[in-house]
Amino acid sequence: MLNVPSQSFPAASSQQRVAPAGQSGRNKVALKPGHSLMDWIRVAKSGRDLTGLRGRLIDVTEEELQKHNTQDDCWTCIRGMVYNVSPYMDFHPGGEEELMKAAGIDGTDIFDQVHRWVNYESMLKECLVGRMAVKASTALKGTVTHNPSVSVLECTVFSLSCRMYDWFQTDVTVNIVVYTKRKLPSSGCTIVDLQDGVLRVEVLLGKMSYMLRQRKLQLPLIQHSDFQTVCAVGKIQVSMRKVAKGKWEELGEPLEFHDSLFRKKDRAIFYRECMLVSKTEVTHDTWVFRLQLPLGTLMHVPVGKHIYLKALIQGKVVKPYTPVKETLVPATLDSTQGAAATDIFLMIKVYPDGVLTPHLNNLNIGDHLSVSSPDGLFSLRLLREVTHLYLLAAGTGFTPMARVIRLALQDLGSLRKTKLMFFNRQERDILWHSELNGLAAKDERFQVEYILSEPCDGWTGRKGRVEASMLTDFLVRPEGSKVFVCVCGPSAFTELTVGLVRQHCFSEEEIHAFQG
Repeated sequence: MLNVPSQSFPAASSQQRVAPAGQSGRNKVALKPGHSLMDWIRVAKSGRDLTGLRGRLIDVTEEELQKHNTQDDCWTCIRGMVYNVSPYMDFHPGGEEELMKAAGIDGTDIFDQVHRWVNYESMLKECLVGRMAVKASTALKGTVTHNPSVSVLECTVFSLSCRMYDWFQTDVTVNIVVYTKRKLPSSGCTIVDLQDGVLRVEVLLGKMSYMLRQRKLQLPLIQHSDFQTVCAVGKIQVSMRKVAKGKWEELGEPLEFHDSLFRKKDRAIFYRECMLVSKTEVTHDTWVFRLQLPLGTLMHVPVGKHIYLKALIQGKVVKPYTPVKETLVPATLDSTQGAAATDIFLMIKVYPDGVLTPHLNNLNIGDHLSVSSPDGLFSLRLLREVTHLYLLAAGTGFTPMARVIRLALQDLGSLRKTKLMFFNRQERDILWHSELNGLAAKDERFQVEYILSEPCDGWTGRKGRVEASMLTDFLVRPEGSKVFVCVCGPSAFTELTVGLVRQHCFSEEEIHAFQG
């Protein structure tokens, strides 16, 4: 049953309603030509420095905020974030007078009275000066502690002079906000785990890891589906719904490594127990294992990152695997193929004499596996403005390529061509063979070539193993192009192939080797 609000929407007092004749709603002014909303969007995207800080984000004291209170130098604070709204003055439908009411002060209440429904974070993101530097008054608003081995330069990712995080609540939700000094990706940078009464929030930014870790002393929270993260410039918000309404006196008791900043490689690997919910055959010896995250976990594995599986088999065994999607490409642009956001798909080849894979193959639906947080050096920044993407994969080294292909064709506006050279022993070993052929037939930007080392007599494609001559026609560099090469497979294959790519005059910055 839908929960229908008792009052109409917009509310009677809302500024979204048009005031009847003779009554004054929010004052609107006639904007000058060239000052419409679309004109402002063009200004915001022009690359102009709209803050006067050349892209830096700073901490703003109350005293500093008060200094910027004139029409030509107007800063205001909305929900802890400070914006230079001077460039927006002539574009504001309510006129300069309305904006000046919030000049040099916290304008949150004024904003909410008139604009609460407006997505100001998006509209003013290029005007962001920084956040309010509020002094910590309790343990819940603490100064970050960090590993002594972390350099001062690395620590500037976060503000060390004032609180790193804050929390606020309503009767039904608890909200934790982490502030950073770096623009954030839309997903994959925040991991939330609620296990056995302990709340763990980890923020991953490049090589750094910031963590909150507290024992929850209050009423329990509802499960995973009620976690959400909102990533904006300099802010991550995690919202959790309470089982029972009511205000909490405190968030909880800080535990070891709470409010800490470490290099990611110095942080101990964290695991959660995931349930096997399905197993789908891909080839004669390879399956897609679908794992469901526990109800208290929110985690998205970014493209190109891997996770670790851990099992106790005559001692502890840990192996890395790179997640794929349920299919190579979605049926529709918005399709999830029925998979929940809490599912991880792993394409795994089972080796009869292996240590871990026979154990995985013998798992029953409903059994559990220990799954780590994401790891890996691949960054989407490597693909920025790439026009020609070349992928060289052997066997299950195809797994990181699967999501790279999907992302490249869907999200890289600069892309002109993606080519995959896929090495296998026999034709029956080719992973997602029909899907790759179907994608090549459907999208002219994608091309795939199969190389078999032990083909059957009827095979008409190329034969052999990777060698320099094979790459001459494959690795082309058209005039005016930006190229990038990804390599993945067994260690010997990867080492040899990277060397051959270098021989074709590709620089270190143009090559990424996924480590198997």
